[in-house]
Amino acid sequence: MNAKINPSKRRKARRYAVQGLYQWQLTGNEPKDVFELILVDVNLNKTDISYLEELIVQVPRHIEEIDDSLTPKLSRKLSEVDPVERAILRIAAYELLKRIEIPYRVVINEAVEQAKTFGAEDGHKFVNGVLDKVSAVERSVEVKAGKKG
Repeated sequence: MNAKINPSKRRKARRYAVQGLYQWQLTGNEPKDVFELILVDVNLNKTDISYLEELIVQVPRHIEEIDDSLTPKLSRKLSEVDPVERAILRIAAYELLKRIEIPYRVVINEAVEQAKTFGAEDGHKFVNGVLDKVSAVERSVEVKAGKKG
């Protein structure tokens, strides 16, 4: 693990990953192909490219586990969630499940900010509520300890 993670580069990686996973959800294209298209189509200056690739490739690879963590916390079917907000939730759930070195509060905050930028009006409140519930289960020790991110 790189001890000198640049938060703004990670933030940009998450933003492009939302776009990539949105595209993957709609097209069903191979995640690697989606990643390759992003490399060509967007300005990745000041982006954590390796993290972007990880998110675009690993979220689909772990989609069943991710969706299983989200589904019980939703007030509607996952398929009925706005595709942008679904991509945001899936990235955050992946981070909660697989990147435990990232504090859960950072994961939630990043997802909420993405939802404010890309999601529907008040979508950030929905994302926050779902991720609070997922965190309580997937990061219960951290949540109970009240670690700050």
